[in-house]
Amino acid sequence: MRITSRQNAIVARYRAVAHGDVDGMLLLDGVHLVEDGLASGVVIEHAAIDVGASGREDIKRLVKALHAKGIDTVTATAPVMGALSPVHSPTGIVALALRPEWDIDDFYKGSAPLVVVANDVQDPGNLGAIVRVAEAGGASSVLAAGASADPFGWKALRGSMGSALRFPVDRVEDASQAVAEARKRGCRILVTVPRDGRSLFDVNLKLATAILIGGEGPGLPEALIKSADERVTIPMQSPVESLNAAVTAALVVYEARRQRKT
Repeated sequence: MRITSRQNAIVARYRAVAHGDVDGMLLLDGVHLVEDGLASGVVIEHAAIDVGASGREDIKRLVKALHAKGIDTVTATAPVMGALSPVHSPTGIVALALRPEWDIDDFYKGSAPLVVVANDVQDPGNLGAIVRVAEAGGASSVLAAGASADPFGWKALRGSMGSALRFPVDRVEDASQAVAEARKRGCRILVTVPRDGRSLFDVNLKLATAILIGGEGPGLPEALIKSADERVTIPMQSPVESLNAAVTAALVVYEARRQRKT
């Protein structure tokens, strides 16, 4: 089937998912994300292929894999792909999938889980990068709290480069909920602050830990900071006063990895 009209109901469905208006659904844009979706076992319901890209070898292999799983595919003209895909330059293929679901225990696996709680991280690219570095560095999970971006929105998914499809990620309404659950599971609660905390490199990260990272600008609320077991500061050369949330997460996760490997 070829779609030639932007008024097609399929186009409306894709746009609704891209805007976050369909609960439990996510949009995978590009060969990499669709491949990661297939590899991770995410349930893909539908895919659309740009007519102009259908002859590419990577697209042909991917379409073959989709057909092998009985996934419905359509082709679309370039103008229609521009409506189906939210990115400025459509990448040749876009798909609709079910959001992965995790049991609460999956977020705290192992004897010393390391849970990253991103609070009010509103930039989806930053949030996606936090998810990616958490998986890469061996953390246990990521929780997006408060006013954080949707970790399953298309921008965050692209930022995570597929990590959110195979790594425990979820949203919580309030970071205090994440703190309560982490304490119940034996985690120490650490908060990152730009100054006057203990140096990251002097903190014991070998224990079960939930680390809270604040959003761009305001950082963490004072109530969360006061409730923590320890405040952690990343040493910075003056006049730099703060770091990007994703950079902060990377430094913490990899310091934990370093300590746990020694």
